[in-house]
Amino acid sequence: SDPLCCSGSPPSNFILLFADDLGFGDLGCYGHPTSLTPNLDRLAADGLRFTDFYCTSPVCSPSRASLLTGRYQTRSGVYPGVFYPGSRGGLPLNETTIAEVLKPLGYATAAMGKWHLGVGKNGMYLPTRQGFDRYLGVPYSHDMGPCQNLTCFPPDVKCFGHCDVGVVTIPLMHNDAIKQQPVDFLDLERAYSDFATDFITQATRKKQPFFLYYPSHHTHYPQYAGPATAGRSRRGPFGDSLLEFDSTVGNLLSALEHTGVLNNTLILFTADNGPELMRMSRGGNAGPLKCGKGTTYEGGMREPAIAYWPGTITPGVTHELASTLDIMPTIARLAGAKLPMVQLDGVDMTDILVNHGPSKREAMMFYPTDPSENYGLFALRLGKYKAHFYTRGAGHSETTPDQDCHIISFLKPHDPPLLFDLESDPSENYPLSPLGRPDLQALLRRIGVVKEQFEASMEFGESQIGKGSDPDLEPCCTPHCTPKPSCCQCG
Repeated sequence: SDPLCCSGSPPSNFILLFADDLGFGDLGCYGHPTSLTPNLDRLAADGLRFTDFYCTSPVCSPSRASLLTGRYQTRSGVYPGVFYPGSRGGLPLNETTIAEVLKPLGYATAAMGKWHLGVGKNGMYLPTRQGFDRYLGVPYSHDMGPCQNLTCFPPDVKCFGHCDVGVVTIPLMHNDAIKQQPVDFLDLERAYSDFATDFITQATRKKQPFFLYYPSHHTHYPQYAGPATAGRSRRGPFGDSLLEFDSTVGNLLSALEHTGVLNNTLILFTADNGPELMRMSRGGNAGPLKCGKGTTYEGGMREPAIAYWPGTITPGVTHELASTLDIMPTIARLAGAKLPMVQLDGVDMTDILVNHGPSKREAMMFYPTDPSENYGLFALRLGKYKAHFYTRGAGHSETTPDQDCHIISFLKPHDPPLLFDLESDPSENYPLSPLGRPDLQALLRRIGVVKEQFEASMEFGESQIGKGSDPDLEPCCTPHCTPKPSCCQCG
């Protein structure tokens, strides 16, 4: 039937790499002058590099929900903002993840790194309850626990800043049990690399197709790196953290080569949201794009993205419109898997990958960190044009010279919407005036219709983050100890 998935060759493997708070301008292959990312640069040189690829939210949890389900976060209820260690909610168990789509076909599935889609009572929202056979990682952001006394760089350089206080220290979980609390940052990446290599080796030995999901902690604040990469980049702590992530990508490539499955494995790389500019030189870089994390400007949601599959994807660059939403339907198509019987927002982008063909994606929708039915979309991209119905700055994008990015740039409605041609003005500097331009007036009408149709089709799920937090739900390796949270220590 489908020559790509079912031609009698062994089923394809999939590796999904998801960086954290990484900007459009942070990688060497996206033009950063001092970042050291040789392995990601290799994927880009020998694979397909996207210039117009979007996540669905300018913050962590909602972006991850969309990536794994192919549905905007508003449908699954992963809003507003992000999950916390004691959050009662999580990605609803009736949502279908990429792992759950692949399981019926006999895939081995594993996740490692930053989950950030809930822990919940008795770990009910952990990856092992969402289609993953095994998990090793920190189930939320690694700044969501006290870090001022933790070591982030060798020999004993303390983590920069204070992170969250008054909660348990950061746990490292294996499946649904706490292995170590607080986690040892200097050894964490090596543990991930070993976990991934073991997983790939075991699956190939059993001749079992596999799906590995690696949402990295890098390059989220506070940056850290172990002895192999600390001090090796020209870019300080951020650069060392990015190099450590890149080194793991190199180790994954080596594992695929050693097990003989490199040519049968699709590797997809992108990131969850734009750079946290408030961290200044310890934050990421959005390149030519406006603002960063927390905003619906391009810098908050346009991401680096690379697809690598030797022998199947020919090297090149694509300017086609694509999104994290499209990964689920694409993997399903390539695996010959059945899609869940729900409203999906993703489209199959196999034609872009394999033929450098046109995108099936007509538009990209931009929701703020706190989406609501009252306001609806903040922005919409149709073809090369982007219309902003509302703009707003964010604390995450403080400190840049552009005042529009700052938290004091309060919510501002635009009627008619602010309109930009992203091909000639990717920095969103020069709004187009529809006055005396019947073509732009017609375009704005068309955008209005697309927006109206989309919003009519959007059913907001019950807010999972709105369920609040309970300190008793914070992961603690010694659950009956006192005084909490400081007594939760082991390993």
